[in-house]
Amino acid sequence: MGINIKVVDAKNRLDQPPADELGVLGGRVCTNTALRLAARRLGQLYDEALAPLDLKATQLALIAEIDKLMVANPQGPTLQELAARLAIQLSALTHALRPLVRDGFVELHADAKDRRTKHGVLTRLGRTRLSEAAVRWAAANDRVEVILSPASAATLRALADQVSSDAFLKAYKLED
Repeated sequence: MGINIKVVDAKNRLDQPPADELGVLGGRVCTNTALRLAARRLGQLYDEALAPLDLKATQLALIAEIDKLMVANPQGPTLQELAARLAIQLSALTHALRPLVRDGFVELHADAKDRRTKHGVLTRLGRTRLSEAAVRWAAANDRVEVILSPASAATLRALADQVSSDAFLKAYKLED
């Protein structure tokens, strides 16, 4: 049961937009706004699924990434590595980590060689919460797949991956 997604012919829309739609953007549609709205809606749905565990989808992504990186480095990823992997600024990462540290899911350890460098490590409680959250996340994710259809969901992820890639950024910044 997939939903039907109406594809707007952007070329025709830009050629002759109705006068009341011209506005400041000249009738253009905003890809950024559309993606932000979609991301907020999906975020809300995943947050609802994780609410009984007092976790947000962003927190689950954070502890899942720490867990993944701990496979290669048992002392945990540095906060700089983690911020780079999640494409967020270090200050935003430290802000996001505060409730996870407070609730005992993550510990921060100073690096043995450089005490200024911190490593994020999942605690036993953090691993338990990650396992519990994975079940709820999977149910929400499966529901999104059913509603969109597996093919549409795969296309959405592929486009999101393309936009978030270094190649996209490089192509965008190329001067004509």
